[in-house]
Amino acid sequence: MATYLPILILIGMLLLGVPIAISLAASGMIGLWIVSGDINRVIGLVSLSPFSTVAVYDLTTIPMFILMAYFSASSGLARDLYQAAANYLAHVRGGLAMATVAACGIFGAMSGASVAAASVMSKIAMPEMRRHGYSDELAAGSIGVGSTLDILIPPSIAMVIYGVATQTSIGKLLIAGIIPGIIVGVLLMFSIWLWVRLSPSHAPETHRVDLATRRASLMRVWPSLLLIAIVIAMLYSGVATPSEVGALGALFAAIIGVFFGRLDFSGAMEAVRQTIRTSTMIFLILIGATIFGNYMALSRIPSEIVGAVTAMNLNRWVVIIGIMVAYFVVSMFMDEIPLLLLTLQLTFPLIMALGFDPIWFGVISMLLVAMGLVFPPVGMVAFVVSATGGVSLVKVYKGTSILMVALFATTVLVMVFPEIVLWLPRTMR
Repeated sequence: MATYLPILILIGMLLLGVPIAISLAASGMIGLWIVSGDINRVIGLVSLSPFSTVAVYDLTTIPMFILMAYFSASSGLARDLYQAAANYLAHVRGGLAMATVAACGIFGAMSGASVAAASVMSKIAMPEMRRHGYSDELAAGSIGVGSTLDILIPPSIAMVIYGVATQTSIGKLLIAGIIPGIIVGVLLMFSIWLWVRLSPSHAPETHRVDLATRRASLMRVWPSLLLIAIVIAMLYSGVATPSEVGALGALFAAIIGVFFGRLDFSGAMEAVRQTIRTSTMIFLILIGATIFGNYMALSRIPSEIVGAVTAMNLNRWVVIIGIMVAYFVVSMFMDEIPLLLLTLQLTFPLIMALGFDPIWFGVISMLLVAMGLVFPPVGMVAFVVSATGGVSLVKVYKGTSILMVALFATTVLVMVFPEIVLWLPRTMR
């Protein structure tokens, strides 16, 4: 029982609001001391953890993708994407909500963080949809669920974290999210169309934008669309590593912003500062997770769980469904990065023992985390949309709960047809 005490300490610290990095590190150190009984060994492991954790080449992918996202945001890319999509879809009932989904998906190909996308799109899309008579439920729902596309569509920071934590190919993981991300986007647009067909009062107004305006708005985003295509092509072809792709993406995003006069020196410096701040937060969580992981390895808890589940002779799909339910529940209370770092130490060995593909499970994990981010009682993205968009949390949850059917349907499709995830990675060199 003493061996499991650090897990209870971790849960208690999280419930008390202690930062996740400190909670993981403190409970991990207590666990190492309980299991080993040697304080000098604990000090040795903990002293080596910060450097050994972050001195990994693959982790350079994270700040590069984050920098690309902040350069894109500082350049007004999200606003341009939304305006271009809105100009082409405004004549369709519910078109502005569909444009929000399209903008979230494309912006996701240059950001990779759902919470950030929700914050940016709430400021841009919510006022516009309100001005045209859209209900807060539909507007908030399309922003909330649409922003979760950033977890699936490369470059996804959560996918990079999963790859580093499980020693799975980051390039293949990023490519694996493309088709499921497209499916979610299409199903989400269909859900919006069906919603406004059944209840037209949620999107009463339509308007047509002249051809010249539509073409002009498209001209503002084509360089960014070209950059996205180049990034995905480099990831797929393998001509560059994910870290190199991230660095080139950040450089090109900055060049595009400067060329069009939308990124000045102060904006670039602010993007760099935000990148340092966000990357530091992620790396601190990684260090804490490493210390906690050392305790888990020394205590042999993961192997005991694998052995216990294997001894039950349960159907492996029963086990995976149980894991999925647990992921969904926990993701309602925690952001995707700490959630993955906390749970993968237990779930990944079990998944591998049951014979599931690690890339397939990576995408399944992202879909489950995406649902948890917009579902009550917490849902981190739902809170961001409510606070940034000035919408009551009840209305946000109503909208996201209706549109979340797109995420659920995609999860079922990926479970029934794993090739949706695995086909593209298998064609890579």
